[in-house]
Amino acid sequence: MITICIPLFNFDATGLIIELQRQMEKLSIPCELILIDDHSDDSYKEYYRTIVGDHQYIELPENVGRARIRNLFLQYATFSYLLFLDCDSIIHQSDFLQNYISIISEHPDVVCGGRVYPLEKPDQEHQLRWKYGIQRESKRVEERKKDPNRSFMTNNFLIKKELFQELRFNERLTKYGHEDTLFGIELAKKGISITHIENPVLNGDIETNEVFLTKTEEGMDNIIQILKFTEIKKELIHNISLLNTYFRFKALAPFLKPVFKLINPIIRAGLSKGGSSVTLFNIYKLGYFIIHIKSSD
Repeated sequence: MITICIPLFNFDATGLIIELQRQMEKLSIPCELILIDDHSDDSYKEYYRTIVGDHQYIELPENVGRARIRNLFLQYATFSYLLFLDCDSIIHQSDFLQNYISIISEHPDVVCGGRVYPLEKPDQEHQLRWKYGIQRESKRVEERKKDPNRSFMTNNFLIKKELFQELRFNERLTKYGHEDTLFGIELAKKGISITHIENPVLNGDIETNEVFLTKTEEGMDNIIQILKFTEIKKELIHNISLLNTYFRFKALAPFLKPVFKLINPIIRAGLSKGGSSVTLFNIYKLGYFIIHIKSSD
């Protein structure tokens, strides 16, 4: 009934695979596990080959990105529901799969389980990602239900295969970030509400400040790209706080651009070296966006 889909890329997913296998053995319904490697380093690919066991494992000849790799699972999945998990997920609930099995009896279209972060504060080099995740992403189900489609995340969600075949992720997004935002909007446009349950995974890979900043910049680039090819600007502004702020003060952008060109490198250096202010991080994102977007967009 469920196909578990895990995109792999340069991460040790042993713990996740072992826990999924353990829980799969206890289920009373059919369940399969498929892993697709998005052209990891050779050392990781050699490692994956030793841990996948009898599960389907596919290696891609080139890196295709977060959107396209998720669409590829449709070629291999045999069951009516697909459960997507990021490879850095840690399952800390013994009934994690059973919780999804239980909700399937209600025939939902899309289900999100949520994400949480470790409570223990990491070292300074990792605090920006951890603090942002705690404040912005670790949301309990009651909060996610207030705006179901805006709260959609790709790291831990279940979807009907037939619906996913119809929608899919937009493959024009090749960089990191906001493919989940766009997918949530597309679901809303079709009148499909997302069911949220309290079934989170733990984020098992707290990136360094530098890596997180680089990925954030890729996310900003993706937003600029989305604005060029989409007709859903109004929905994007609702779903992305940065866009909401930008368009409220767009008239000031020409005056702010030279200011941000001057101060953004300083802010970035501070954040990279150990600054963990989410407010300062958001200012940096806005500045990056103003610097890189054309006034006509």
